[in-house]
Order: sequence, then C-alpha cells, then structure tokens
Amino acid sequence: MVQIHAERSASASRPADEVQASRRLRELIDGGFKVGSGRACAAEVFPDHSAPNQRYPSRPIDPRTRMPGSLFIIAAPSGGGKTSLVKALLARERQMALSVSYTSRGPRPGEVDGVHYHFVDRARFEQMAARGEFFEYFVVHGDLKGTARTAVEPLLAAGTDVLLEIDWQGARKVREQVPDCVGVFILPPSTAELERRLRHRAQDSEQTIRRRLANSREEMRHAGEFDFVIVNQDFDVALEDLLAIVRSQRVRTSVQRVRIDGLVAQLTTGP
Repeated sequence: MVQIHAERSASASRPADEVQASRRLRELIDGGFKVGSGRACAAEVFPDHSAPNQRYPSRPIDPRTRMPGSLFIIAAPSGGGKTSLVKALLARERQMALSVSYTSRGPRPGEVDGVHYHFVDRARFEQMAARGEFFEYFVVHGDLKGTARTAVEPLLAAGTDVLLEIDWQGARKVREQVPDCVGVFILPPSTAELERRLRHRAQDSEQTIRRRLANSREEMRHAGEFDFVIVNQDFDVALEDLLAIVRSQRVRTSVQRVRIDGLVAQLTTGP
C-alpha cells in the first residue's frame, strides 16, 4: 500500500499539469510502489525473442493500438470527498468511464436515474442478484446496492478504464474476481472535518448523520486493504495524486502488452 498525504497549501504555486503529473509518477516509481496483486511478471510479459521471430512483421507500431482497460476502485467514508474527486477525475481523464451502481433506494433530490444510480425496486434488485448479474452487492445504510457486470466487462474489453465507487466490502468481492484491479481509499484529515462535511451537505437528518459517522469508523479501519491511500485535506493536491495513480497504471508493462510486444520484437531482432 502506498499512502499519499495531500497536505500542501492550495495557495502554493505548482508547475503545469503535465510537469507535475510526471514528477509525481517519478516519485511513485522511485518509491517502489506496487499496485494490486496477480500482475504478470517480466518473464510472462516479454516472450523469448532470442530465436528468429516470425510473429511480428517489420512495421511501425501504431500508438493507438487498443489496450485492455483497467479497473479502478475508489472507496471512502461518507463525507470523505470521494464523489467530488471522482467528478473532477472524470473531467480530466476522457478515456475513463464511471460504472453506475444499482440501488433499491429511492432517488434523493437532484439525483437522476442512470446518472447517479440505476434506481430499481427491491424485488427487481433481488431478481438480478439471483441471476448472478452483479460483481458485488451489499446492504448499505439499509438499502441494497451493487455493481452490474454488464456495466463493466464490455468497457474493459473495449480498452476503456472503468471506475467503481464502492465500499470496502464491495472492493473485497471485486478483488476476488478481478485481482489486478487498483484500489484507492480516500481518508478525511480528521474526524472533526468529516463531521463538518456531513453537516455542510444539509441532506440528512441528525440521526442519519450520527449513523454515517458511526459507520465511517468501521469503513476507515479497512483503508489498509487498498493499494493506495489519499488523505483528502487539500482537494487540488488530492486530485493530482489520484491522477498520478491512474496514469502510472496505464504505463505498467502488463497493461501495455498489446501495444509494446511488437515494438519490443522489432527493437530486439537484429538484421
């Protein structure tokens, strides 16, 4: 697990986006970060090119060659800032899609079916679960909530990165089925700040706020199960850290195999 602590002042001057992302990526690499489990080792990624190889014709590699998408999981206690970070991430990363979860609860003011959640009644949700249509589903604050396979698998196969907003229990279930997914947990800087954010939303009753605070303690105990942890004290810095994680995953050898295998063969096959 790599912990990224976003504490720098928002007013501090920062270099251009690309320069900062490159610097952050180098920091992660120099720190020997390790994402997930079950990744292919170098011997699995690169075939033996010592003998003449007829599989790869001598032609330039098209950098647009489609690569398999990566699955990212972002979890946080209610009030941790996850939703705002995800929204900002998706605005910056056009090759990433958010998987819209299903829920048996009714929509809150301003929520749109198919955008924030797929809202279905409990009976239909249970029918979908019985047919095995979910990666994971759990009771969350008294309501059923789950991630449908049909919302994830086709996008990954097409080379699109997919982002899941789920809790630690859902992350465990998904990790069992997709062991090379990338997990990120968002922490608040303090309990007082977490409570302030929950009250500032002015969406929930006092009883609901107290329940969410109690649940958050259990959720945060599982932060160590994730590959990365971001402490969301400064939003802009936390967003840059999240972007660095996404971009570092995209340049992993195992992820780029479709694109680079041919290039490696060309570069290592002598005349």
